[in-house]
Amino acid sequence: MRRWLGRTSAEPEATRAGPDGAPLALVYRGPASVPGCSEAVAELLSASRWGFAVRYVGPHEPHPLSAATLAGAAVYAQPGGADLGPAYRRLRKHRHDIRGYVQGGGRYLGFCLGGYLAGATPGFKLLPGDTDQYVVSRGATVRTTDDTLVEVCWGDDRRVLFFQDGPHFEISADEGTTVMATYPNGTVAALVTGYGAGRVGVVGPHPEATRDWFTDAGLPDPGRRRRDAAAARGQDLGLALVDAVMSP
Repeated sequence: MRRWLGRTSAEPEATRAGPDGAPLALVYRGPASVPGCSEAVAELLSASRWGFAVRYVGPHEPHPLSAATLAGAAVYAQPGGADLGPAYRRLRKHRHDIRGYVQGGGRYLGFCLGGYLAGATPGFKLLPGDTDQYVVSRGATVRTTDDTLVEVCWGDDRRVLFFQDGPHFEISADEGTTVMATYPNGTVAALVTGYGAGRVGVVGPHPEATRDWFTDAGLPDPGRRRRDAAAARGQDLGLALVDAVMSP
């Protein structure tokens, strides 16, 4: 198990492309997510250096979540949502398609609920281990399941991110796994790992959170009066996760 020490310097090499030649990023939007989560992930992907063409997939979108749709994507992102059980019941029928896509060389990004769903009980079984609630872990600095803030150690930086009952990742030591962030109690807050020929990146907090997430929850906005407000809220960390999962 390696610990992430900085942003990768690899150049973009995504090969799966949309009709215009740009690498295609698919973001789930539907009943297994909540309003604002899919859009924040799409905004993060659009801000990355990979030049993605970002499209939503889901039961009410022009493009369904299916093996055929995933086959053309450079990355599939599962955003935050509500409870794991109901979300998995809605997505269970897609588990083999998602697993097959990643195993064949695709990339999976999971944010909060999307991180839980990468686990096994229940989930898509994309990780070398499983997930659990950070708030019930020994020595957790957050005990509420309400919207709040959490401190993480991301590389050498201590940062504060938006948090709402996100997971920590219980993984076995593996040379193919890079721990990118930990919570103050030492549990894993973000990681990138291999699955078959593909890669999986997951994060418990919300580095993709936008200003309205903080203001709507009555939380202090780390980007207030900051020149690079998005980075102050954690976008730079979200972009580092995208870079790590997309790199060969």
